[in-house]
Amino acid sequence: MSDPLQTIIDYHQRTKHHLHRYARSLGYMDWATQPNPFRRYAGTELVELDLMEPGDGPGYDAIFDPTRQSPAPVNRASISQLFYDSLALSAWKQAGDSRWALRCNPSSGNLHPTEGYLLAPPIDGLTDQAGLFHYSPYEHALERRAVRPVEGLYIGLTSIYWRESWKYGERAFRYCHHDVGHAIAAVTIAAALLGWRARMVDRFTDDQLASLLGVRDQDGNEAEHPDCLLVLSPDDELPPADTELHGEPNRLSEQHHDWPIIETASIASNRDATAGDAFEVAAGGAPDDHGKGCARTIIRQRRSAVSMDGRTSIDRDTFFRMLRAVMPTHAPFTTLTWRPCVHLGIFVNRVDDLPQGLYMLVRNDEDLERLQAACREEFEWRKQGDLPLYLLTEADARQTAKTISCQQDIASDGAFAMGMIADFRGQLEQRGAWFYKRLFWETGVIGQMLYLEAEAAGVRATGIGCFFDDAMHDVLGIHDLSFQSLYHFTVGRQVEDLRLQTLPPYAHLDRAR
Repeated sequence: MSDPLQTIIDYHQRTKHHLHRYARSLGYMDWATQPNPFRRYAGTELVELDLMEPGDGPGYDAIFDPTRQSPAPVNRASISQLFYDSLALSAWKQAGDSRWALRCNPSSGNLHPTEGYLLAPPIDGLTDQAGLFHYSPYEHALERRAVRPVEGLYIGLTSIYWRESWKYGERAFRYCHHDVGHAIAAVTIAAALLGWRARMVDRFTDDQLASLLGVRDQDGNEAEHPDCLLVLSPDDELPPADTELHGEPNRLSEQHHDWPIIETASIASNRDATAGDAFEVAAGGAPDDHGKGCARTIIRQRRSAVSMDGRTSIDRDTFFRMLRAVMPTHAPFTTLTWRPCVHLGIFVNRVDDLPQGLYMLVRNDEDLERLQAACREEFEWRKQGDLPLYLLTEADARQTAKTISCQQDIASDGAFAMGMIADFRGQLEQRGAWFYKRLFWETGVIGQMLYLEAEAAGVRATGIGCFFDDAMHDVLGIHDLSFQSLYHFTVGRQVEDLRLQTLPPYAHLDRAR
């Protein structure tokens, strides 16, 4: 293969949307090949988890700091709660004869390429054997894939690229890694509510992780690709992987459309060496206490807005609270092992006592001067309040926000919209092509926090994967690859679709009746 760095940059450039053309995809929905959203491993033992009620606590602000809770014992109840608050179904939606599941962890197009695994020692009330388990969200159950000695408690994540490329074609590799970021945040937050701190384990290669999670020998369109491992206990020594695996993965589609560039990008971004010293940030508490209800209720009621009313504003204090929540000094950002690389270019449409215009939230002060040099000379960089939030220019930018977001009204109808601007080429040159995926993971973690902050504030949010990349860069004045916009987002008052019926998440299970 050619140089991995150039390969991944070529992929990034090729999969940009432009005002005059979109990245390559089928251009239509091939329903005959729609993939099954649920992976199962035939021939495995199914270990049912408990279906949990949200209860009265802990409060929402506990998601930022695991030390607020006394650590829960590792047992059937806590493991059930961990998955129920992170990767489980949260509801079903139905319109006419069509029905589809929603989950606590959001996904581009609700396609859910991310799979979850548990590596654990014997667990009281759940299993008397240590080993590797695949999590099945449809059953809220664990499938035992291997018996092997494990001392620590780990959650592993993988991606099935086909689930996204079925709809989005070549750009799907990006969307899969947004979703990994959402899942990392979801697991970290669920752990915090149990008094556990999640931390990414960085002492492995992708091939080692594939062996550890039992996906090394998978190939073809439906293969699972290793993403990351989170440790939830102090012991982060890697368990052995040389044990017999049980179960065969189910077939997700009868036929497939190949997107070779996704496999090329996957190979180029494969991590074949372990990291050096991991970045540590001093953890802080919640941005400020606001007591907006039960954390688990907010997690499970999270939804992606489909449309917004275009009228509702949010107050300045709420806006600043949301931005404090995505600063990297508290969970879930303390899970990540690299310095913050993503900043927020924000279109303020309707925030009380704040001028309409374009702003920049600088999440890492080390990048401020480079951002200023990369952006338009005429920008003001006028600091706002006690955050590293800068007003670049005052303007009614609603039409610009809409145009950039593939002409979607939701970007202009929200109280604010944003592009997540990553320190791009310099990070890839310094670290390697494998870091491309992690830039997207960081944007997904930010997105998950914005989703929950919106719910806590009584509004709603949605991620926007369809945007015109270089049009956003033109607005900022960025004309090279020093910084790149990787994910867009909007927050505002949702318009409910009264045609949709909401159904309980696990009414289809006998044990839920």
